[in-house]
Order: sequence, then C-alpha cells, then structure tokens
Amino acid sequence: MTSRPAEVERLRDLARLRRVRDRIDREYAQPLDVEALARGVNMSAGHLSRQFRLAYGESPYSYLMTRRIERAMALLRRGDVSVTEVCFAVGCSSLGTFSTRFTELVGVPPSVYRRDSAGEVAGMSPCVARQVTRPVRNREARASEPHLT
Repeated sequence: MTSRPAEVERLRDLARLRRVRDRIDREYAQPLDVEALARGVNMSAGHLSRQFRLAYGESPYSYLMTRRIERAMALLRRGDVSVTEVCFAVGCSSLGTFSTRFTELVGVPPSVYRRDSAGEVAGMSPCVARQVTRPVRNREARASEPHLT
C-alpha cells in the first residue's frame, strides 16, 4: 500500500515529466541537455533520467533524438533540402551522429531515405502520414527479411 505523501510526490514527478516531454516536443531543434531539462523542473539530472525512463520507456536523450529523427524524415521526404541542411535544421550538430542515429531508428541512412521516400505519403492525411512514418525507437529498426532456401 502506498502512503499518501509518496503518491503525491509520484504524481508531482509525473507532471514534471510531462512538462519535460512537452518541452522536448516543442524545442527539439534547440540545444537541449538533460541537466538543462532537469533544472527547468527542479529535479536532479539523475532523478529526471531514471523517472523519465520509468514513465516513457526511454531516456530523455533518446526521446529527443527520436523527435529530431521524426522531423528529419518529414524534411527529407520533401526532397528539396540536403541531408546536411536537415541535420542542422533539426538541432543536431554532428552529421556523423545524426546519420548513425537516423540509420539505427529508420533502418536506412538519411540519403537513402531521401531518395526512396519521395511520394511515400502522397495523398495521406498528415496525422496518418505521421503515424505511418514514425521512426522505431530503441534500435528496433526492422532488419531485412532473411532469405530462406
């Protein structure tokens, strides 16, 4: 049985975690780090990271990178901007890190995604397109199907 003060603190932490997640969703292209996010909700960086992972299944940094990759996918589908421009537009400062994380989440490098995704969501409503093209989190990009002989 949970004591009343512990339950109140848990609910307070959940509200702060939602504020952190909402800030990441809004400011994904800004330089964000766990320490700054934690200061914004009066938590220690370690506590924020542990509680965020418990609540959302991934670290704040991983969530931030997923949001950046989601936005990058949308920009790459447009086809009128380079991979480097997309990298910086979504808040990444290293093309190598961006490309590595993109490949982990999407399953193909950004240049291949840009080339192959033109028209992928043509005719879909934006809310459906977002769901269909959402990157897979936690290194779960689908590997190519094994060839059985």
